[in-house]
Amino acid sequence: MELLRGKSGRLLGNLITLLTVLKGLPMAYNKDMQEDKEPLFDSLDTLDLGLRVAAAAVATMRINTTRMAQALDMAMLATDLADELVRRGVPFRAAHGKVGRLVRRGLELGVDLRGLPLHEYQAVQPDLDETLYTIFDMGQSVARKDSIGGTAPQQVQAQVARWRERLNTMI
Repeated sequence: MELLRGKSGRLLGNLITLLTVLKGLPMAYNKDMQEDKEPLFDSLDTLDLGLRVAAAAVATMRINTTRMAQALDMAMLATDLADELVRRGVPFRAAHGKVGRLVRRGLELGVDLRGLPLHEYQAVQPDLDETLYTIFDMGQSVARKDSIGGTAPQQVQAQVARWRERLNTMI
């Protein structure tokens, strides 16, 4: 998968090459259009191989949900905390700074964000109450991302259905 990620740079480079060759053509055909073949064919070959590798990897992977759950860290929800402060009227830049102070305080006390006592939160944002602890739920965090393309289950299901339909029309 790392090699596939690396290939994206090659593909972007080919795109820039093609855009540069095609930019500002004065007529319908020019000899400099000969330069579009190599990056185009290279991109097609790279995509063909990459998609085959990705499809095989996805088809044969085993997902260890227990290990994934163990790797979760409450610090991953710092943005959710900042978002909650924004919902309460705090500008995002200020919310970001406040959350940074809370993370730092948690490190000093040896606790994660969920383990930080309420008075520590109130020292940074006085209007916070115990309801803020509901933020520290990974499943709810995922579900809160309910915009188009977001991580909420219904959004993911909609994207899967959309792409299945598109792929079925291509085959």
